[in-house]
Amino acid sequence: MHDEDGYFGEKIAARYDTSSADMFRPDVVDPAVGLIAGLAGDGRALELGIGTGRIALPLARRGIQVHGIDMSRAMVARLRAKPGGDDIGVTIGDFASTRAPGDFAVVYLVFNTINNLTTQDAQVACFRNAARHLRPGGSFVIEVGVPELRLLPPGQSAVPFHITPEKWAFDTYDVVTQEMSSNYVTIEDGRAEYWSVPFRYVWPSELDLMARIAGLRLRDRWEDWSREPFTGASPKHVSVWEKPVGGIAEDALS
Repeated sequence: MHDEDGYFGEKIAARYDTSSADMFRPDVVDPAVGLIAGLAGDGRALELGIGTGRIALPLARRGIQVHGIDMSRAMVARLRAKPGGDDIGVTIGDFASTRAPGDFAVVYLVFNTINNLTTQDAQVACFRNAARHLRPGGSFVIEVGVPELRLLPPGQSAVPFHITPEKWAFDTYDVVTQEMSSNYVTIEDGRAEYWSVPFRYVWPSELDLMARIAGLRLRDRWEDWSREPFTGASPKHVSVWEKPVGGIAEDALS
């Protein structure tokens, strides 16, 4: 499974839009696009992990100039094949370190993509990279789940999230290292196939500290793109950090 495209090579890319169909529904996409477009204003937007263009394409249709960074050529090929996909610039590379040309009013990471960086160092580097791309006053936006450790009874490390006769899916957690993985078993024509994708879960407060290291400060945090209040029961959060105008220097805590 692990090739030059990371864990999102041709096999995953070919079925990504279908397997994630619920995330492509207008009631899911439109609030995210609306919030990001508002932050972009008359400036440019940079998506880290642009994938097949779930957010980038409708954002571009609103008149926002969008650029992306992604390691997976297979995912980007799916973006290119869609109407308007050729008009979006993409830089191939690791979004924790790869530099795209120009500066941006908003940099964003959606659908738990920050967890694809499987070490704390890489996640810190991602914040620094986002800050380097932002113009003063610009915003860095992340959508990510809150770790579901409260669902783990003592001695258990797995949380199922999809159980049908044809598909079993569960997350595993290591509470010492913060390593996690999403694991899938599918049954087709009586044959079972298993694959797993590694992640690193991260807490909201930990992200805030990464932002401070990069010279950013928290501006807003909501439960979702509709800006519902974030509470202790929220399963995820949408957070916005701001690059001050003439304020905190990059690497302020180093």
